[in-house]
Amino acid sequence: MAYMLVRRDFLKSLTALPAVAAALAQGESLPPVRRLTRGPKFHWFGYYDKLQFDPGSRYVLGMESAFENRTAAADDIITVGMIDLADGDRWIPLGESRAWCWQQGCMLQWLPGSSSEIIWNDRDGAHYVSHILDVKTRKRRTLPAPVYALSPDGKWALAPDFSRLHDWRPGYGYAAVPDRNAGVAAPTTAGISRLDLQTGKSSLVFPFSEAAKIPYPRAPWTGASHWFNHLLFSPDGTRFSFLHRWGVRQPNGSIPFTTRLFTARPDGSDAYVLDPNGDTSHYIWRDPSHILAWAFHPSRGNKFYLYEDKTDRVEVVGPDVMTVNGHCTYLPGNRWILNDTYPDKDRLQHPYVYEVASGKRVPLGHFPLAKEYAGEFRVDTHPRFSPDGRKVTIDSTHEEGGRQLYLIDLPAL
Repeated sequence: MAYMLVRRDFLKSLTALPAVAAALAQGESLPPVRRLTRGPKFHWFGYYDKLQFDPGSRYVLGMESAFENRTAAADDIITVGMIDLADGDRWIPLGESRAWCWQQGCMLQWLPGSSSEIIWNDRDGAHYVSHILDVKTRKRRTLPAPVYALSPDGKWALAPDFSRLHDWRPGYGYAAVPDRNAGVAAPTTAGISRLDLQTGKSSLVFPFSEAAKIPYPRAPWTGASHWFNHLLFSPDGTRFSFLHRWGVRQPNGSIPFTTRLFTARPDGSDAYVLDPNGDTSHYIWRDPSHILAWAFHPSRGNKFYLYEDKTDRVEVVGPDVMTVNGHCTYLPGNRWILNDTYPDKDRLQHPYVYEVASGKRVPLGHFPLAKEYAGEFRVDTHPRFSPDGRKVTIDSTHEEGGRQLYLIDLPAL
């Protein structure tokens, strides 16, 4: 039985979960939750900033694996597919991928503006590629480079060096192809590439060396290696953002790292360090000139902040309500922020919505995560909203069957 449902006869079984028991005892009202996928195979979607729903909010993309809780090897293949919410949550296989990771999958997503085309990453021998598939006609074409973030008009894509990303941040890159610049701190021939989704032409727009040219005032990065992650286009496509990270591998294998948030034009020019303080985490564009991010700022410490691009203007958001790091997006209209938490002391994850004007927080559930789901293999809920603003999907392990996809009906907001 799901922990998030309001059931008096279920309170006795929650003695090991005092936070949930207390919430239910106080009559907390939670929205209904629907399981979309089931075993014996495992299903998930990954990151929170991709288009998982089609424009009509009927079809939900997902990935399927025969195993979990180990690093993907070069010969491990997953199935990509979609769920038809109007046909008994029917799982529809669409293709395969040999280029994927647990946190961000294979970058499976709908092409912006299209009601029938999706895109995902794959591997062809020693090269990463991407496929564009029309889910109605099943016509498919393959592009000679992988993708990460798509432009709002669906014409361009940006991608980091996935091999290097795997080396320095396991769970986010791909393991199959070795980093050709291993041992080079800040390569000049790799970094962020831009791909024309019509022609397949790809070009390097921001190499690692360009980021390393801009010093970090707080400390030198002598001996550190640099990598990029979490790329996003602004809503109007005039700029993009990314995290610049660097660190030194420790004798025990751990990699402590520091982070800056950059923005730049799509061709890599006019780069700007928007958050220079060294601890940016999850973020999202609110509009073409503002980014919401969990970060450190000297004014209030680690909080959610709203940054104005290409300025030093910043304001704290929800300092007493959104108090911990989470995967944040704005619901349509920007009145509400959809967010979640990492597991608390009771191993519970808490997706919720936050009303910007009033500061009101509306819980969407409390989902337990077993201890074996940790590190590279953790299952964050990564809440993702439908275009009609009425539904949220999450990845969760709170029921039997390992990681699976769930649908939450948003309350009337």
